[in-house]
Amino acid sequence: MLLKNRVSIVTAASRGIGAGVASVLAREGSNLVIAARSIGRLEELAKNLENQYGVSVVPVQADLTIREDIKKIVNTAIQNFGKVDILVYNTGPPKPGAFLELTEEDWDYGVRLLLMSAVWITRDVLPYMIERGWGRLIYITSSTLKQPIPTLTLSNVIRISLAGLIKTLAYQYGRYNILVNGIMQGYIDTERVREVAMARAQREGRRVEEILGELEKEIPLGRIGKPEEIGELVAFLASEKANYITGSLILIDGGRTLCI
Repeated sequence: MLLKNRVSIVTAASRGIGAGVASVLAREGSNLVIAARSIGRLEELAKNLENQYGVSVVPVQADLTIREDIKKIVNTAIQNFGKVDILVYNTGPPKPGAFLELTEEDWDYGVRLLLMSAVWITRDVLPYMIERGWGRLIYITSSTLKQPIPTLTLSNVIRISLAGLIKTLAYQYGRYNILVNGIMQGYIDTERVREVAMARAQREGRRVEEILGELEKEIPLGRIGKPEEIGELVAFLASEKANYITGSLILIDGGRTLCI
């Protein structure tokens, strides 16, 4: 129970990495506000986590590209629990494509989804953490910060701005005992990875299973990661066991990324 009586916000939590993170945090005793656009999946997840772990889980339907929706997420946490201890920032994926395949509208949306949503929700939770003199800001980004993927232009370009945000916040707010870290995950068993594999399979006239098999061969551990494995790292960074870790960007990709 690393996080007993803590209050966590997890965004994009209806499936994939977000759901895996929420499950591990609930197991470790944290009460939760979980947010996503799909309220049906959120409500089902909230019910399952409450029944399994005995914590309180409040679902909030929200679109991270809409400023007022983000305010609603944080306000829900304060209204239900009176505080926010941990923010786990996670988003859905932007549109894939090569540079000239993307429109200016795609870029505008990508910036709102991958950068401005992080800025907005951080601005909303920080005052409560400063007031209490304790907080954890954890941003789930991508291994594309280290090793870009050619077909994911928006992710390659925009997500790297989170590295600057993480470093800056860690420097500015460490004196308030607010720790700020980022997670750079590689291939994780999510719908997103399967969608990317399916798109590649269609382009190349091959089977999806063949593409996924090739992805696994790129990974020294020989397999794609599980969403809950991201959750285990998040739980550690959110706990008192990580009290001297801040301003870090941590790879969790089975060894796939080769650059130092």
